[in-house]
Amino acid sequence: MSDLVTTSDIVYLLKEISKPERLRGMKRFGIDTSHALGVTIPELRKLAKEIKINQQLSLELWETGIHECRILASMIGDIKQVTAQQMDKWVADFDSWDVCDQVCGNLFVKAPFVIDKVLEYTASEHEFVKRAGFVLIAELQVHNKKISDDELIKFLPIIEREAWDERNFVKKAVNWALRQIGKRNRTLLQPAIATAERIRQQGTKSARWIASNALAEFGKRL
Repeated sequence: MSDLVTTSDIVYLLKEISKPERLRGMKRFGIDTSHALGVTIPELRKLAKEIKINQQLSLELWETGIHECRILASMIGDIKQVTAQQMDKWVADFDSWDVCDQVCGNLFVKAPFVIDKVLEYTASEHEFVKRAGFVLIAELQVHNKKISDDELIKFLPIIEREAWDERNFVKKAVNWALRQIGKRNRTLLQPAIATAERIRQQGTKSARWIASNALAEFGKRL
């Protein structure tokens, strides 16, 4: 794809390949479609490979506010140029769980200051900011093979601390983070199980769900 590609070109192309009938299915999965076109993730990944890394275009695509443009922006962003300020701005803009998860998994998990942001975001009162913090924990286990068991185990008290949150997109991310840590290896499985047991004892509906779901998965690994 030409280096002269513009944001307008991308928006035009996305509208050309979009299928608005997909929006109904997206809504069923709890995705906010108010600014969506109806383009699939595989289609966006294919386009991202053609565009390649382009930080300026990434920033411009984000500013369109279009659902698919923002996901694409996370696929072509240059992590070497991503700043803490950019992370904060984008995270504050999150309005749908899939954009949150794609941005965190595609781009932000690679930031050198990601652990500082995990500590910050997991303490946030805002639903999608808080979700981002726990998604980053889950993604760190998947994408950062250099992170140590000791570093991951430090996230367990945070997971335990926030298990009370009843908001759907938060509790699911808390659960995801707990399961990912426990799944990494036998060394982390036991502390994750112990954390889940303590969470279950908290007694809230959210805590009971997080714990029972995680323990059911951990049980398959014993």
